[in-house]
Amino acid sequence: MADLPKKVSIKEEGPREGFQIEKGPITTARKIELIDALSKTGIKHMQIVSFVSPKVVPNMIDAEEVVKGLTPQPGVSYTGLWFNDQGLDRAIATGRLEIKGNISMTASAQFLKKNLNRTPEQQLAVTRGMIGTYKERGIAIERATVMAAFGCNFEGDIPISRVLENVDRLRALAAEQGVALTRVSLADTMAWATPLSIKRLVGAVREKHPDLELELHLHDTRGMGIANAYAGMEMGVARFDSSVAGLGGCPFAGHAGAAGNVCTEDLVFLCDEVGIETGIDLAKLAECGRLAEDVVGHPLPGSVMKGGTLRALRQKITEAARA
Repeated sequence: MADLPKKVSIKEEGPREGFQIEKGPITTARKIELIDALSKTGIKHMQIVSFVSPKVVPNMIDAEEVVKGLTPQPGVSYTGLWFNDQGLDRAIATGRLEIKGNISMTASAQFLKKNLNRTPEQQLAVTRGMIGTYKERGIAIERATVMAAFGCNFEGDIPISRVLENVDRLRALAAEQGVALTRVSLADTMAWATPLSIKRLVGAVREKHPDLELELHLHDTRGMGIANAYAGMEMGVARFDSSVAGLGGCPFAGHAGAAGNVCTEDLVFLCDEVGIETGIDLAKLAECGRLAEDVVGHPLPGSVMKGGTLRALRQKITEAARA
């Protein structure tokens, strides 16, 4: 327990991660309803839309309308996702998002082709160009991401050495233009990670790059999301992406049962029970999980929103004993 962080930062990605894959249609108003509810739970960072081609991801056709319609809460950072200059320009044009630079590489060439229709060489060139664009516009690069860091539905297991090579390339590309990377996200894009592989990869990256802060983007297709998050915490990782009610999944993962990020309320429950601070109201978050189910119109995999919290159960038992 000594290595567990005292505080964990959670970035909510349900509105973006979830709505991109839903068969829908989901109205703009209902998307905004969920975002506004989430913003009142204590969550401080939300990724709410993607600025991508609606031909590729039809459910993001209303990205600008979603951003325009939300009711910003003080202290909450609202961000978007983009993969090129056009997407960045759209995000900036909203005038309502916090613009933070992100760059990425993908450890699987086949997934990169299916996801972004790029070769590794093309991705290298795009990433170099994005760093230059951020620098020219005075946009700080918040983090770099290695996608498919633990495994790929098209290529299989990803060697640790390949992930390390991708981290090296990202740092080298940034250094070329005088930019120092301080944080790297390891993304289990297709849910191949296990607690053991989490510890091995996090340990290997930390050993080679001890100055980098690491974060984890975990998917829950095989039910390992919470176990993997805890394994990351045991390694000192204190930043995680998550998705309310377990919304979402990658539409290009090549797996019909691809699930979303680790469930936000289940992750907060875990942190509460082991004494890790998140700053998030779990009861309000569970309500958001139930709202998310209503918005999408079908059951979602989150557990705490259905089973309740131990804190509430303990209180009920205590009150019954006093009666």
